[in-house]
Amino acid sequence: MVGSIAAPRLAALVDGFDRSPAYAGLADGLRLLIGDGRVGLDLRLPSERDLSVALGVSRTTVTRAYAGLVESGFAQARQGSGTYTRLPGGRRRSLDRTLTPTTTRDDVIDLNCAAHSALPGVGTAYAEAMHELPRYLGGHGYFPTGVPALQEAVAASYDARGLPTDPEQIMVVPGSLSALAVVAQALVGRGDRVLVETPGYPNAHEALRRAGARRVGVPMDVDGWDLDAVGRLVRETRPQLAYVIPDFQNPTGNLMSNAEREQLATALRRSGTVPVVDEAHQPLALDGGPMPRPFAAFAPDTVTLGSASKSFWGGLRIGWVRCPEGVLDRLMDARVALDLGSPVLEQLVAARLLASREELWSDQRRRLREQRDALAEALRAELPDWRFRLPRGGLSLWCELPSGTIGAGATGLVLEAERRGVLVSPGSVFAVDGGLDSFVRVPFTRAADELRTAVARLRDAWSAVSERTTTDTAHGASTRTRVMVA
Repeated sequence: MVGSIAAPRLAALVDGFDRSPAYAGLADGLRLLIGDGRVGLDLRLPSERDLSVALGVSRTTVTRAYAGLVESGFAQARQGSGTYTRLPGGRRRSLDRTLTPTTTRDDVIDLNCAAHSALPGVGTAYAEAMHELPRYLGGHGYFPTGVPALQEAVAASYDARGLPTDPEQIMVVPGSLSALAVVAQALVGRGDRVLVETPGYPNAHEALRRAGARRVGVPMDVDGWDLDAVGRLVRETRPQLAYVIPDFQNPTGNLMSNAEREQLATALRRSGTVPVVDEAHQPLALDGGPMPRPFAAFAPDTVTLGSASKSFWGGLRIGWVRCPEGVLDRLMDARVALDLGSPVLEQLVAARLLASREELWSDQRRRLREQRDALAEALRAELPDWRFRLPRGGLSLWCELPSGTIGAGATGLVLEAERRGVLVSPGSVFAVDGGLDSFVRVPFTRAADELRTAVARLRDAWSAVSERTTTDTAHGASTRTRVMVA
């Protein structure tokens, strides 16, 4: 049976499209919906007459928008049947082979990477930035601390959160992971202790290890930080740095309160430990209400890392460091040994997006909230024995598997799920010193229908591994850790 989408539903999804001109804005809105999966593939779009009535536009507007979809490869017109959604190049998505190395399925659902598709407005920002780019082409194009327009936009975003910031405190880099690499190069000597959360962001752990740090793991409970234990560990080990994610921690989704931030800041100050705070998920509050103050408001020596990847689009490789007084020169010495600056065009794009951040994030939060709730509902229905806490924000659920069910834990589940066309990350890759194989991270960054399909496949995979008397690991299956990007 051929599926279709009703005109009122499509009109609600595309509501707010740019109407200058309306046909182009409508085509752009439909391309975004099809590209990110909110409108499925091979669906029959409403008739031009029905959609024009639902949107309150002329039929000519819809006709021209549909023609634009067909021309760009996002739709196919079938004689006597209607207009059907498609993707340029077919169903197969462009997947990095280092992230999806073994599956050959065309319908793979990649939940290994907690990253969403581009926000509406990213394409427009690129187009506008192209008009500004020529003014930079007469120079050498190197901006080791960043294009001034972006430094000012980032500083203004901190000002708006109650943290006064001078643009000269900002260093622009290609993402928050690059920011951490620069910080580690500048502030960590070989053998220095660095406090890290476990579970925590594995790529950050690896960046610190490669910088020569001795990582000291702080156990992270599903309900948050045990700050009394952190205080004792800090006093005993006197770490040089403490790398923490207080805003919707990856992978648990925990959010550190103001009181907890003050307690941790006090403990780190007493031991002379520099806080390095990753705020990549900070804009992703999904349930409303005020957010805690920036960690740097409690600890002025905090080095703060930010990124456009989680809040706008992963393909926009732009991040930044907010430096406390006296640190920028040390970071600059380390930076020029790695690269001489981030791409100018992407910096101009990021500056535009930050200027419109609240409007863009409002729509994105609503979308992520719907996807989070759809994933949670599907997990409760299909896998009621799995335990998770619904986070107030972030991009994923941290799920605990029932104990005593399978010998291979999450590792066996992940291997079986991959064969069934869904990729998820076992808890063990988030651990500093091993363990956590009773957990899996399941992002809610795909469309709701895809998430429901993914959960159905996870249910089947879980049933298969639960019934086995021997695990894939016992039969010699690979348990290689994939590259983690989110």
